[in-house]
Amino acid sequence: MDTENWRERYSKAMMGSLGSPLVMLERGEGAHVWDVDGNRYLDFLAGIAVNALGHAHPVLVEAVSRQVATLAHVSNYFASPPQLELAERLRRITGAGDAGRVFFANSGAEAIEAAIKLARLNRGDGRRTRILSLINSFHGRTMGSLSLTGKIALRRDFEPLLPGIEHIDTTIAALEAAMDDTVAAIFIEPIKGEAGVLDLPEGFLQRARELATENGALLILDEIQTGVGRTGTWFAFQQTGVLPDALTLAKGIAGGVPIGALITFGAASDLFQPGQHGSTFGGNPLATAAGNAVLGEIERAGLIENAWRIGAKLHAIVEAIDSPLISEVRGQGALLGLGLTQPVAGALSAAAFAHGLIINAPNDSSIRIAPPLIIGDAEFEEFRDKFTRALQTITSDAK
Repeated sequence: MDTENWRERYSKAMMGSLGSPLVMLERGEGAHVWDVDGNRYLDFLAGIAVNALGHAHPVLVEAVSRQVATLAHVSNYFASPPQLELAERLRRITGAGDAGRVFFANSGAEAIEAAIKLARLNRGDGRRTRILSLINSFHGRTMGSLSLTGKIALRRDFEPLLPGIEHIDTTIAALEAAMDDTVAAIFIEPIKGEAGVLDLPEGFLQRARELATENGALLILDEIQTGVGRTGTWFAFQQTGVLPDALTLAKGIAGGVPIGALITFGAASDLFQPGQHGSTFGGNPLATAAGNAVLGEIERAGLIENAWRIGAKLHAIVEAIDSPLISEVRGQGALLGLGLTQPVAGALSAAAFAHGLIINAPNDSSIRIAPPLIIGDAEFEEFRDKFTRALQTITSDAK
C-alpha cells in the first residue's frame, strides 16, 4: 500500500472530523515505528502518553493473545478474573484502599462522563448545583467531557453544553472566590497536558483539597494523561500529599488496548447505586488482562523510577542544546513541555518528523514530549540528534 493509494482511500472512507494523517504506520517495536514506505521514526509521543511499554512489548502481546484465546468479552452481567484483579490492583496503587471502588469504561472521556455523574450525585440537600473546572483544561470531546473542557474554541460549535459548569482561572485567588457550599465538585488536571504541559501553581492542589473538604465538594482529579507512572510516581497527585475523592484514568493503563477507569476514595464510593451507570464493553476480560500485564510490567521492570530518569535526562539534553527558541522546560518525569520563544511549534514538530522524530505541538508555542517509559541511553542519543537537527532547520528557515 503506497502513500498515494492510502491517502486517497482514507479521504473517501474516514470522517472529516480529524486532520489528514501524517503517514500510515504499519508496525512498531519498542520506541520505534515504521510507515508503509519503510521509513523509521523514534516515537517520543507514545500514542499521546498511551504506549507505556512502547510497541509490541512481549508481555502485552502474550497477555492479550492468551486472553483473547479464552474469553474476550462477557458484558457487565458477569465478572471475570482479570477484571477483579485489575480493580484490586488499581485500589492498591492509587491508595484508595479498601474504601475505594472502581468503574471501568472504554476511554478517558467515558471515565470523565462517569465522574460528572458522580458529581451530580453529590447534591447534599440539593444546594450543590455547580461544577468547577479550569480555563485551558482538557477533559475530552464527548458532550459532558467537552462541557468541562476549558478551551472555548473546542466548545463553541457544540453549545449549549451541560449547564452548571463554570471555568475559573488557575489561581488560588480564583479558586477561593468560586468555591462555596453550592459546588458539587471541582475537576483538576495535575498537569495540563493539552495546554502545553502546564504545571499548577504552587499550593493550588492543596488549597483545592482544603476548600473542597470545607464545602462538601468532591475533588476529582483527571490523571488520564499524567497517570500510570508517567510523572515518576504512579499518579501525579501522590507527589503532593493530597488525596482526591475520585480519580479518572485511561491512556497508559493497558498500553494501547482501549480502557478507562473512575476510582473513588472514601465516602465518594457510596454515591453510585445499581443501575445509575454502566458500560457494555467497559472492564471486559481482554482490556483488563492487558491492563494487568502493563501495570505488572511497570512494577516489575522499575519503569516508574525510569520515568524520573527520563525526565532528568531529557531536561539535561534540551538545556545543553541551548537554543534561542526554547524558553523553558515544564512537566515531570516522562511528560515534558517545551515553551518556545516564537509561535513555531507546528513547524518544529513537522521538522522533527521529517528527521524521524515523533513529538507534538499542542499549541503554537509549546512542544509536548511523552516517550514510552522503557527508553534508555540509545533512544536519548537518537532524540538528541534528531531534535537538534529539527531546531537547526527551524532556525535556518527563520533567517
